[in-house]
Amino acid sequence: MGVNASGDSQVRPPNERLTSWFQRSGWSKGELARQVNRRARRLGAHHISTDTSRVRRWLDGEQPREPIPRILAELFSERFGCVVGVEDLGLRSARQPAAVSGIDLPWAGPQTVALINEFSRSDLMLGRRGFLGTALTMSAGPALIEPMQRWLVPTPTDGEPLPGARLLTVAGGGRGEARRLSGISEPELAVLEETTAQFRRWDAQSGGGLRRKAVVGQLHEVTDLLAESHPEPVRRRLFRVTAELAELAGWMSYDIGLQPTAQKYFVLALHAAKEADDRPLGAYILSKMCRQMIHLGRGDDALELVHLAQYGSRDTATSRTQAMLYAMEARAYATQGQPAKCHRAVRMAEETFGQIGADERDPDWIGFFSEAELNAENGHSYRDLSYVAGRSPTYVTRARPHLERAVALFGEERERNPGGAHHRSYALNLIGMATVHLLEREPEAFAAQASEAAELAGRLRSERVNDRLRKTYAAAQRDFGDVPEVRDGAAVFGAQPPANSAVRAV
Repeated sequence: MGVNASGDSQVRPPNERLTSWFQRSGWSKGELARQVNRRARRLGAHHISTDTSRVRRWLDGEQPREPIPRILAELFSERFGCVVGVEDLGLRSARQPAAVSGIDLPWAGPQTVALINEFSRSDLMLGRRGFLGTALTMSAGPALIEPMQRWLVPTPTDGEPLPGARLLTVAGGGRGEARRLSGISEPELAVLEETTAQFRRWDAQSGGGLRRKAVVGQLHEVTDLLAESHPEPVRRRLFRVTAELAELAGWMSYDIGLQPTAQKYFVLALHAAKEADDRPLGAYILSKMCRQMIHLGRGDDALELVHLAQYGSRDTATSRTQAMLYAMEARAYATQGQPAKCHRAVRMAEETFGQIGADERDPDWIGFFSEAELNAENGHSYRDLSYVAGRSPTYVTRARPHLERAVALFGEERERNPGGAHHRSYALNLIGMATVHLLEREPEAFAAQASEAAELAGRLRSERVNDRLRKTYAAAQRDFGDVPEVRDGAAVFGAQPPANSAVRAV
């Protein structure tokens, strides 16, 4: 039996998985070959020169060598708007080191600090088109879920510094002097926490693109502090700040379209939250990972993540946090097209939100989950169900009052406090309301809401908002391209009619 071009010692059967994705893509063999070559050159792999005959051999069962499997996974993921893994294409991939794959990492304090320090430094130095833009890959399915489940496994915490770390002496201060805690004082810790909260507010006001590097820089500085020896309460407090900053760096990366970078930060944030022994914060981070999977069309993964968050924080999370998790569970069920379970999760979110007491103390990171956000999530759940069910009017009718309420509340907030309002959330919900008008065949109302969102988007640094507007205008152009307001808005965003009618707003 002969040896094929990739070095395999036997002839393999045709690759039915790759053939299926290829046929649905609409690409020709020549076009796929050209895209592989272009992507390879961006990676610095100038030795790769693919042609139509090579693509044919892949479809016939030949296993290409790295980095081609990863390139193909990226190309098909971008084509279909969801995570398409190497294994989904019926291909083998060389196992990547943890620093590159970003998921299956050791659950230990010193390693967590070292990985965050290294990753944030790479982000600051190389940025969007360097290491982070080419070497990272998304993880999904068991490769994502199984490592995250270890969040719940107890691990010993010794609080020891990293090898070679600088040991600082605790100095006792006199009257009026801040007491030093192994190199950092109580006021300094409070400033770190307030700075993190301020970054969070700026993100909600302006989008993730404006201050992302500032957050990454602050994260890098905090990991330097963690390389020192601290009493356990200080150590946990520093890890909590680290987890919040890493989550925010991930969220901002997600908002500007850097999906693999966002996932890596989320995973590192979860590791830091575990070191801080903060289960509710860990659940919050998992909810952001859930939202990313919904955005990428991975409803099964999203549901696994939110259930893991609910299980891990069931006895420790506040009512507001639990309500948020129920709302995310509803979003995941909507993505899967499970209306009964979605409706139950919506009801649980509303009931749990109603149990929030006046004396309940919430951490700053969950403060965003207001009545407006509750209605926004539940409205989008029913809107998504409508699309999954072929534009079912039943679910549009349920979506409309929730999204109308969300838009009204965000608008009132903006009028009361223009400088501190959640402008991005307002824009996303204007887009969500516009899609409801589109589903109910109200093109003029659609155009009015979309135009208001577009005006607000011009003052944001959020690729997520711009992407939603492009896709929503594209869907409207297919149905109402003869309406001047729709046609003009689509032209501004360069929107082209899609191959199908699915529109998501996350």
